[in-house]
Amino acid sequence: MSSKPGRNETCPCGSGKRFKACCGRLQVPQQAPPSDVLSRQELESLAALMNRGDYGQLEDRARGLLTQSPQAGVLWQLLAVALSKQDKDALPAWLAAVQWLPEDASAHLNLGNALGRAGRLAEAEACYTRALTLQPGFAEAHHNLGELRLELNQLANAIVSFRRAIEIRPEWAQAQRNLGKALLRGGRYLEALGCCHRAVQLAPDSPEAHNSLGNALCRLGRPSEALVNFRRALTIQPQFAQAHANLGNALRSMGRVQEALAEYRLALRIQPNFVAAHIELATALRIQRRTAEAEIACREALRLEPESAAARIVLAELRADVGAFSEAASLLQEAVAKDPQSAQGWAALARMRRMTPADEPWLSSVQSLLARGVPPQREITLHYALGKYFDDTQQYSQAFAHFQHANELSKHSVPAHDRLGLQRTFERIIEAHTSAWVRRSAAAAGDLEPQPVFIVGMLRSGTTLVEQILSSHPNVSGAGELTFWSHTLAPLLESVQQLRMDAASLSRARDEYLALLEQHADAADWVVDKLPTNFLALGLIHAAFPHARIISMARNPLDTCLSIYFQHFETANTYTHDLHDLAHYYREYRRLMNHWRAVLPVGAILELPYEGLVAEPEKWTRALLDFIGVPWDPRCLEFHRAAQTVVTASKWQVRQPIGSASVERWRHYEQFIGPLKDLL
Repeated sequence: MSSKPGRNETCPCGSGKRFKACCGRLQVPQQAPPSDVLSRQELESLAALMNRGDYGQLEDRARGLLTQSPQAGVLWQLLAVALSKQDKDALPAWLAAVQWLPEDASAHLNLGNALGRAGRLAEAEACYTRALTLQPGFAEAHHNLGELRLELNQLANAIVSFRRAIEIRPEWAQAQRNLGKALLRGGRYLEALGCCHRAVQLAPDSPEAHNSLGNALCRLGRPSEALVNFRRALTIQPQFAQAHANLGNALRSMGRVQEALAEYRLALRIQPNFVAAHIELATALRIQRRTAEAEIACREALRLEPESAAARIVLAELRADVGAFSEAASLLQEAVAKDPQSAQGWAALARMRRMTPADEPWLSSVQSLLARGVPPQREITLHYALGKYFDDTQQYSQAFAHFQHANELSKHSVPAHDRLGLQRTFERIIEAHTSAWVRRSAAAAGDLEPQPVFIVGMLRSGTTLVEQILSSHPNVSGAGELTFWSHTLAPLLESVQQLRMDAASLSRARDEYLALLEQHADAADWVVDKLPTNFLALGLIHAAFPHARIISMARNPLDTCLSIYFQHFETANTYTHDLHDLAHYYREYRRLMNHWRAVLPVGAILELPYEGLVAEPEKWTRALLDFIGVPWDPRCLEFHRAAQTVVTASKWQVRQPIGSASVERWRHYEQFIGPLKDLL
């Protein structure tokens, strides 16, 4: 059983390099083979130097002997090993070894490894192929050929190579892991999960195996399970930078951004030149609207890797968050110039503004990229972008076809939506939060100040617009989408006990939330939390803050659901990819909101119609300010000029003057949305 790390993981020799660029490209013989030109004593002496790691002396001895026997292939092999282990250029030695040992499969394998390390991938592939011609059952050659093909994004061929390696060595955990990686990249998630599970069974103490399994679980939308594997990997190998970064990604996808930041920083403390971790750190800081810090992280990534398209994309999003769309577009053009296959870059360009027929070059580039074939996640991203292009240019049939294709593909990368489970969850919330419990808990809380403002509703119902209007007032600060109450509610939902918080827990939650709000207050009297799904926790919220202002967004359900269907969301939102699931979720949402209206005091919730707001912005803005209790300020009507940071998908729309373009949008798609029509 092999316990070697994967090609892209840190080499255990302590060099700080990736394994594929260090010891992973080396097939070291445990005993030098017999030779006609060397005595057995000399061979045993050289083998002893190699086995105890005395590579400097091995190099000197091999060079000395080669002056006498320049045609001794075994000496060239030993010299190459010594040079490789000392991080010296071993390629000429491997070439000489193959020249004098043309029928030695291991020599061809090692030459292939050296060529691959030098970036000469076509030549490396030829060496692996030659090794397999000489020795068809050479598992390492099949495996390394698979890694090469994976690096070249030849997924189908890579899968074939890894499967062949596993047929020869069924207990090889590394091959199982790499097969899982290839299957994962190819969108074959359940198969990938099986391979990663098998790798963990074969090598339960392998941190790399647990890390791979965690990645597979994350891709399948099961980040809470992935946490177990990432943490197991770190228990085995605390200095495993990649596992820290992956743990951060899982935590971030669960909304636990502060914990994610800590993991990214740990990864960078271990491996300061870890470009991907700098980029993920920037992404997490962006979620928290810490724009300046996020830009520093992006700039560091670009310092380390000047050609990085990914860093430019995050930097572009940061500029767009503050309304600098022209700068953002320039950065994205740079990104796709650096990496023409960057699906994220092409898609982000479409989000920066309304597309027009003049954007035909963008359209041609994206269609050509799709025609050449891309992995499923990139394909999903590109189809969403094409849907937006055709929607913007009023080609609605084509737009819907692309959005539908993107959503059908997305279904394979998320858990199936559990309608019955959703109904039971909502029912438990309703049963636990009775009028009596809400009144009793609210009375115990008293009249603490400050009291927050919550904007709730379905996704894509206008919550970002309302936050932008409110936070344009000098007495109001926008905190964005805080996940505090989601985390507070989650363990209650997982419990088999009644879904309630006792007085002590509620008091603790109140204090923690106030401390969180303080970070976003900016000397304002009111702080707005606009996480739409806080509607699930309105009973807890009112119990903790009896005088909190709750603004409930009401938008035409067809427009709401269609806008959700047209947006690429995190895997946690399993209902967004199917119109029947969307309709079911909306009905459950409406049922829960009816419950809150019944059990919360009259006046606790302001019902704000999106259509009314865009038709009569001043009337409804005055109603909003009166509800909160702040004086009128005309700057609220100029919200699109405000300097606030907006990180949601609506950041371009809320920088435009208020308008009715999104009202009755569903009529363009009426022929396609039968499952939603009953919502009216």
